[in-house]
Amino acid sequence: MSEPLRVALVGSTGLIGGEVMHLSVGREDIRLVAIARREAPLPAGARMEMFVADPAKWGEVFEAIRPTAVICALGTTWKKSGRDEEAFRAVDHDLVLDTARAAKAQGVERFVAIGSAGSDALSKNRYLRTKGEVERELGKMRFKRLDVLRPGLLKGQRRGELRVAERIGILLSPLADLAMQGKYGAFRSIRADVVAKAALALAMRKAAGRFVHDNDGIVRAAAGLPVRHTD
Repeated sequence: MSEPLRVALVGSTGLIGGEVMHLSVGREDIRLVAIARREAPLPAGARMEMFVADPAKWGEVFEAIRPTAVICALGTTWKKSGRDEEAFRAVDHDLVLDTARAAKAQGVERFVAIGSAGSDALSKNRYLRTKGEVERELGKMRFKRLDVLRPGLLKGQRRGELRVAERIGILLSPLADLAMQGKYGAFRSIRADVVAKAALALAMRKAAGRFVHDNDGIVRAAAGLPVRHTD
C-alpha cells in the first residue's frame, strides 16, 4: 500500500474545517493533521493529530509534519471581528497569507484555499474585496498546485455559533437559489460537507497549475473524492 498523503488542515474550528476532519475519519489514503490556535474537539473515531500553537509558530509545525498539501479554511466574520476592519483583515487576509507563505517556505506543493463566490480585489464590498486580494497574492506564491474554492452561501451546522442572518438565508435558500440565474448563479447555496469533500479531493490531485472552482466546479470535485478506505 502506498504511503498516505500528508495533509495539513488550518482552520479546523470552523464549519468547513470541521467537515474536513469528519470526512477524514477511517481513511487510509490521507493522514490529516490539524493546526489551530485553540483546541477543537475531534470527530468520533478520528486518528489524527492536532497541533495547537500561536500562528507565528505554524511554520515550525509545517517543518515538523512535512505535509504535501495544506487546506486553508481560515476565516472570520464582520461581527466576530467586532466590526473592526483591522481585526477582520488580520484573519481573512493577513493570517491566510502568512500561513501560505509559511507553507511555501517549508516546501508544501499544494495549497487549497476556501474563498468566496464573487471575490474581486476591486470590489466595493469589504468581504469580497478582501477575498479577491488574498486570491491575487496566493497566485503570486507559485505553489506547484493552487486550488481556490469559491462557494456560495454555506449550509451546515456551526459549532456553538448562531448567525441569525445566515440562518435566515439558509431557510430561504431554496427560493433564492431558483431566483439566482446567470452571473448570480455562483452565489447559490451549497452544503459545507460538499465543499469539504472537494477540498480533500483537490488536495489529492497531482496536476500542476492554478485552479478556481465555483459551486458547479466544487460539486464536480467533490464527486471525485475516492471512496473511503477503512480498516
